[in-house]
Amino acid sequence: MMGSLNGCANMPEYLDIILLTSLAGLCTPIGGLIASIESIRPYWLEKELRHFLIAFGGGILLGAVTTVLVPEGMHNLPNQFIAIAILLLGALSFFFIERQLGLKRRKSPQLMGMTLDFVPEAIALGGLVATGSSSALMLALLIGLQNLPEGFNAFRELKEQNKSTKTTLMIMFLLVPLGPLAGLFGYYVLAGHQAMLGDIMLFASGGILYLISKILPRSLSSRNIGDHHLELCLAMAWYYSVIC
Repeated sequence: MMGSLNGCANMPEYLDIILLTSLAGLCTPIGGLIASIESIRPYWLEKELRHFLIAFGGGILLGAVTTVLVPEGMHNLPNQFIAIAILLLGALSFFFIERQLGLKRRKSPQLMGMTLDFVPEAIALGGLVATGSSSALMLALLIGLQNLPEGFNAFRELKEQNKSTKTTLMIMFLLVPLGPLAGLFGYYVLAGHQAMLGDIMLFASGGILYLISKILPRSLSSRNIGDHHLELCLAMAWYYSVIC
């Protein structure tokens, strides 16, 4: 199991999980650190870099859902109609959670959405390690790629609430331990429950697809829309050529 990692470091699997989920989670404050750089052309940073990260990250996520999470999840379920229903349930759940947060006038939907998405993905990662799936390392990479642009946007969101840079980054660093905790839960609880693991992967896929439908329009709001369509295509091309 996880031969690519254990072959080099000969680490126990639970340490593999802690390492992978921690690195993926650290991409959130890294994205925040990038967003905190105000001295390098603030207008360019606010507009162009933000649009690029959203569009590129959206392309990576779309490729991940269609070629990794959904196929792996459906493989663990006996009925494709059940799989589709769970995926739709994930999307609907994120829709209603966001709607409820909006009704209560919460001011951090990006941060909340990122947390709700990160936890089930980390659980699925732990389950994949337990079952010896070769997709575990790939999933960790994809979670990190997802957290980077989401961390960037969450930083901007929190800064709009007049929070200091130090406080904002501290909040992001406090979210990192959620990954190892969720991953270890998946490792020890889902090892013998393939159907449950598939449920979580499909549920997370539905949530990701909903988030993509929400965040990508923001990347198309700049004056040169064609450039960001290109970034999305480049991300998809990179995924299929390097990851697949």
